[in-house]
Amino acid sequence: MGFTFRRLARDDFALLGRWLAYDHVKRWWHHGHTPDEVEADFGPSADGDEPGHDYLASLDGRPVGLVQFAYFRDYPDYADELGELVDGDDVATIDYLVGEPGDTGRGIGTAMIRAFVGVVWPTYPDVTELVVPVHVDNRASWSALRSAGFDHVATVDLEPDNPADTPHHHVHRLVRPRP
Repeated sequence: MGFTFRRLARDDFALLGRWLAYDHVKRWWHHGHTPDEVEADFGPSADGDEPGHDYLASLDGRPVGLVQFAYFRDYPDYADELGELVDGDDVATIDYLVGEPGDTGRGIGTAMIRAFVGVVWPTYPDVTELVVPVHVDNRASWSALRSAGFDHVATVDLEPDNPADTPHHHVHRLVRPRP
């Protein structure tokens, strides 16, 4: 599968809004999908005013998902929630979604994660590891991480994205390979 990634642009907001409205995305992302809500949530990143970066993922030229990248140092409250699991300024995280319902359950998420990790290491050379918490009930997401080479390192309680969820999250880690 040939993945490419580019920074999310305002022209992508209609597509992203459609994806955020799908049940399989809405369940875990808990973002609004109207034009105003997408603008409020993703506009600062698209404009470069947010420390995290949002990337549109395309497979063989067709947009299939979104990947977010952020250093924990830029979100200290989030880092504090994870405590000793996030040690140092060189630890980052990702989040991701596969947009279209027909693209789920086909290995695209795992392949997208693997491909994005292949972009992270050369693009962000100071990142020593990626730490990714995923709600325990989001089996598709944590299974994709594990299939992409991440190790399950802990199960902890974190503030859930969706207030209807329990706080239980599996935490996964991928350490930068040694040269």
